[in-house]
Amino acid sequence: MTKYKLEYIWLDGHTPTPNLRGKTQIKEFDKFPTLEQLPLWGFDGSSTMQAEGHSSDCVLKPVALYPDGARHNGVLVMCEVMMPDGKTPHPSNKRATVLDDPGAWFGFEQEYFFYKDGRPLGFPPSGYPAPQGPYYTGVGYKNVGAVARELVEKHLDLCLAAGINHEGINAEVAKGQWEFQIFGKGSKTAADQMWMARYLMMRLCEKYEVDIEWHCKPLGDTDWNGSGMHCNFSTEYMRSVGGKDYFEALMRQFEKNLEAHIAVYGPDNDKRLTGKHETAPWNKFSYGIADRGASVRVPHSFINNGYKGYLEDRRPNSMGDPYQIASQILTTIAEVPTAKKAAA
Repeated sequence: MTKYKLEYIWLDGHTPTPNLRGKTQIKEFDKFPTLEQLPLWGFDGSSTMQAEGHSSDCVLKPVALYPDGARHNGVLVMCEVMMPDGKTPHPSNKRATVLDDPGAWFGFEQEYFFYKDGRPLGFPPSGYPAPQGPYYTGVGYKNVGAVARELVEKHLDLCLAAGINHEGINAEVAKGQWEFQIFGKGSKTAADQMWMARYLMMRLCEKYEVDIEWHCKPLGDTDWNGSGMHCNFSTEYMRSVGGKDYFEALMRQFEKNLEAHIAVYGPDNDKRLTGKHETAPWNKFSYGIADRGASVRVPHSFINNGYKGYLEDRRPNSMGDPYQIASQILTTIAEVPTAKKAAA
């Protein structure tokens, strides 16, 4: 038997965006455990804004697990928060109620800032560095500094060791800003992996005395880009059937549901979606071919393939909850008739 370090990870009750939490227990198994072997585990919900002190018990239910490359015999355990009965989802548990479809594919592009001493990594103690321009996909100390690339490379390795579908990294438009991409099939799978990737990045940065700033516009109303979490999405129907009529009907439904999407696309999005810095205004829906200033960017490959493939919703921001984002996209898609529905 081998003793494994099980890191149970969950989302707390803070609003408008939950924080990641984690704690470790040791269990013996004859080999790397399966999800079914992992027990429920309690925690003090009064310290995570998920219960009152006089009735503080909440329960962690494992829903996904990954090897932990940073620990010998380590296991990363993604959990849902349940009520004390262990069966009823806690009100803060958004994962339990999301719309899911294993045929839906999601690719999240997570932007963020490295922060140290209250400012983006590489910013001078006062004022600003040279204007945006050379930092996006940049190379060299003056563009990316001495620490950031080491962090993103180590994070990449940790994600790959965990079996997370990490698709790539790049330096972003602002100094100290980076991006990683996560792909998954099904909204729960994709969102589980995004939350776990966020956790791994934050934990990694502890030893460097660096924080991750997830806010979508940390530098305020300045000439510095905000951070998004663009969501690339497709369904089996979009990939195999599609068509111009279906696409246009889908875009009409996205426009109709604008407020429902914005409501779950992350807090303070009005500060980021201004029509500047490669964004569309938050209160006006638009789409365009290869248009990074539109709400939804339509790839040339989508048009060239007979209006089949994936689309990119550029409105979700860097603090958004991927469970709710993916679920809202699937909700809107489900409201659009397909040829199969029409025939029925």
